[in-house]
Parts: sequence; C-alpha cells; structure tokens
Amino acid sequence: MVSKITVIGGSGFVGTNLCRQLSLKKCDFEIIDLKMSNQFSQKCKIGDIRNLEILSKVITGDIVVHLAAVHSDNLRNKSEYQQTNVNGTENIIKVCQEKGIKKIIFTSSVAVYGFAKPGTDESGDIKPFNEYGRTKFEAEERLRAWQMDKYNSLIIVRPTVIFGEGNRGNVFNLFNQIASNKFLMVGNGNNKKSMAYVKNFIDFLVACIDCQQKYGLYNYVDTPDIAMKELVSQVRYKLKNKKGVGFRLPYFLGIMVGYAADIVSKISGKNLPVSSIRVNKFISSTEFKSAKYKLQGFSPSYKLSEAIDQTLQNEFITPKENREIFYTE
Repeated sequence: MVSKITVIGGSGFVGTNLCRQLSLKKCDFEIIDLKMSNQFSQKCKIGDIRNLEILSKVITGDIVVHLAAVHSDNLRNKSEYQQTNVNGTENIIKVCQEKGIKKIIFTSSVAVYGFAKPGTDESGDIKPFNEYGRTKFEAEERLRAWQMDKYNSLIIVRPTVIFGEGNRGNVFNLFNQIASNKFLMVGNGNNKKSMAYVKNFIDFLVACIDCQQKYGLYNYVDTPDIAMKELVSQVRYKLKNKKGVGFRLPYFLGIMVGYAADIVSKISGKNLPVSSIRVNKFISSTEFKSAKYKLQGFSPSYKLSEAIDQTLQNEFITPKENREIFYTE
C-alpha cells in the first residue's frame, strides 16, 4: 500500500518546498500547521502540536515528517521552546503510538552542538548554548526512546542554516545588505560557514522518507564549506561586479556595537537587527561534517557555490514575481 505522508509544519519554507516535491512525485500527503498553506490549501489542516486532542484528530498519515519548531534569537518567553519543541514532540509521539504510525523523520538542528569545533560530525559533543539547541536535543531523546520499539523507524536530520529562493532568513539578509550597499564586514572573514541549499535538503528529506533504515542520524551541510570572506566576495562580484569584501570593521568594534544594541533593545523593548549574539554568530565558524552520502540513493544536485549563484540570480538579478516569501531566523 502506498504511504500517506503527514508533514507537520508543512506551511513553512522547508515544508512548502518539501510538499512541492511530494506533489511532483504524485505522493499522497497532508499538511498540519498553525497557519494555512498558501500553495496547498486543499491538503492543509490547522493544528497545534501543543494540543494533543486536536493533533490526534488531524493526523491521518502513515509516515510523519516533523518540521515544526519554535526558533528565534529574540524570543522573550523562553518557556515556548519547551512547550513546542519538547512537549509538542511528545504529543506527536503519543499520536503515533495511538495510531500505529511507525516512521518519523525529524528535523533537529546543528544548534545541539553549540559553538562546535570545526569538522564536528554526528558524534560531536552536545553543548547547546541556547534554549533552541537544548530543546531540539531533548526532543531527539524523546524520539529515540520511542524508536526503541523494534517496529519503529526514526531518521533525525540536523541541518545547518538553510537558504534558498523565497527564504528571508539570515543568509538572505546578508545577501540583501550587500546588494543594497549596507553591508559592513566584521572581523577577518577567515571563519567558515556551513550552509544548506533548500533544494538539496528537500531531496535529502525525500530520500529519508523512501529509505528503509530503522534509525539514522545525519548532519546536513552542502560542500565545500566556504569562508565568510569568500562568500561575501562571491556575492559582491555576482551582484556588484566588485572584487573583495569592501571595508572591514575590527571584531572588537563590532562587538561593542552589538552590546550597545543589546542595551537599547532591553530599554526600548524592540528587537534590533544588530545584537551581540548576531555579531558573534557572524564571526564564528560553523563548519560541520555530514554522513549524508551514507544514505542510500542520495546525491545533492548542487554544489554550494552553484546554489549561492542560483539564489542570487533568482532573488536579485531576475527575481520572479508573486513568489511566496517566508520569514525565518
């Protein structure tokens, strides 16, 4: 019998791209989300993973892809991480037990490693520095306990920052700052950034759905990793026909600006585009290794440099009209 796939969080950036691919493959799927899907309204049901009763009514699939999460650098009520990322995952597990659903694909995050040393793979130390990373790992542990049943199958994917057409997260913000001449380089730019192109990541999730593994744990990164100065140079050349990174601000000045912004934000109650956390994220290395090639049948379609160029082309040089936009951290 052909499986029906339940995509929880399917109205967001990753979820919409995944459902588009499932639709192209003529797979049977449904979306469970807090908001209606713009592209697949006929497939979407409104549901909150924090509400077990509603969740039990709306899930009717055979395989669950769990994408739903709370993720924000500026979330003031920290308990929301626990309520959604952990308690919500527990509710999904309860529904799967109740309905005999035996396979879950869960998108976790490399945030579980915290400020990890370069080259960290799936065996890396778990040292999250924020509530998002902590609760993502706690959700993993709940799922691993569920998977101990010999009939259950679990694939956990820990992606790094995901970018691509339509996404309005940190990578797009960087590209847009460069495009609008508002970018200022902080530090020497030697730090490397692991990134994941959404089209490659979706192909990986589809491979996870199709695979027959009982358990899998994968970081997801596209390669080769690129140093920040190389990334900025590539974007400036593609968009502005200019070489190099432009003016540089020493780190100590950049972090002073970040701390000043923190104080203003605390006093005013407003979230500012600059903060000490964002400065430190910018200058830190996020260089991960991935065992993704061990997943049978998977090979990424785009190299990272190709993915960056394609995103710049489609977002800034020849942008498509009426593209759905997704705002993420």
